[in-house]
Amino acid sequence: MQNNERIRMDDRPTAFAEEPRLIVEPGRAARVAALAEPVLLQLGYRLVRVRVSGAEGCTVQIMAERPDGSLAIEDCETASRALSPVLDLADPIESAYRLEISSPGIDRPLVRRSDFDRYAGHAAKIEMTVPIDGRKRFHGMLVGSEGERVRLRAEDPVGEVSLPIDDIAEARLVLTDELISQSLRRSKHGQRQQANAAPVQDRRANLGKGD
Repeated sequence: MQNNERIRMDDRPTAFAEEPRLIVEPGRAARVAALAEPVLLQLGYRLVRVRVSGAEGCTVQIMAERPDGSLAIEDCETASRALSPVLDLADPIESAYRLEISSPGIDRPLVRRSDFDRYAGHAAKIEMTVPIDGRKRFHGMLVGSEGERVRLRAEDPVGEVSLPIDDIAEARLVLTDELISQSLRRSKHGQRQQANAAPVQDRRANLGKGD
């Protein structure tokens, strides 16, 4: 129940649009992110991560989300159409590339403070830029954020650790049965909302055609 309440509070439109990412990309990916973020916000999405890969040529992957953490195929197509001319004009990548828009996925990256709070109680992997007690990699159960730090109930060694957000290189959820079940519940809830909104959208479309 607490997890559901946390999701509803985090999904308020203002908080969704204004909350900054605390874990960001360097170099070419950062240039793409600076261009993509305002475009996505205008469409009602927000940026999760940008990754520039050299696999199979050059691929620019832009990961985005709706307030509920999802991104449908139609959303990806909308974002791609809006982003392509912006990136073509600014030319942030020095070579030819393939643009790929995707959802965060179930085992999603955690890049905002609300991500660590929203998914408290789920397993996560965190990699640090600097060692904490001689270690850079941690695996365990998220407890949530506290100020400028993330609390994790680590598995090895057993015990709770407090990790500075500024020193986190990468954090992501671990795929578990519980996480999959929660994602399916949220997906079904989103489908019901879209189904309820469909008649209104259809009426608007018909009105537009009649003008």
